[in-house]
Amino acid sequence: MASPAPRGRPRSDRIHRAILDATRDLLVERGFTRLRLEAVAARAGVARATIYRRWPSKEALALDLLLELADPYLAVEETGDTREELRAVVTNAIRGLTETELGPVMRALISQIAANPAIGDPFRATVVAARREQVIRVVERGMGRGDLRPDTDPSTATELLVGPVYFRLVFGGRLDGAFADQVVDGFLRGARVGVAGPERRTEP
Repeated sequence: MASPAPRGRPRSDRIHRAILDATRDLLVERGFTRLRLEAVAARAGVARATIYRRWPSKEALALDLLLELADPYLAVEETGDTREELRAVVTNAIRGLTETELGPVMRALISQIAANPAIGDPFRATVVAARREQVIRVVERGMGRGDLRPDTDPSTATELLVGPVYFRLVFGGRLDGAFADQVVDGFLRGARVGVAGPERRTEP
């Protein structure tokens, strides 16, 4: 008789999950500078060599965790309503930072993202690039519908819509639906069709 198939998650998946969970907890408890792979291994119940077989450094491990946590909050569904889609850009960022483990992990890593190229460069090349691409699509759809001025800069829109969220994450302030409305309406006051663009100075 054939042996019954083992139940539950495969061992390699369980180990991977345990390591990421231990990294998340220790990052929040101790911060990145005090994070040690020996402590991660002990918390996860694995050998340190098991971690090194999967991640070459604590930077790579922390980045993998960050990418996993951020990924569900990057995509923006096309609804046909430009304001609704712009608001989704802002609320996705807010929800990820206030309702999930992404917020505490981001606080633990934000100084490293700014100063440590081993984390900052790949983070900008993945999470930031993916979010920027989503915002560009939203803005281009808005221009295509005639809701946004044709000279709206899609690349700058990311800073105008998501930048305020991260400012409040670092320096404080409420992150809620009312704030999302303020950010979106401020953006639309400058980008909506019918609003005059900036005057262009010409050289004499």
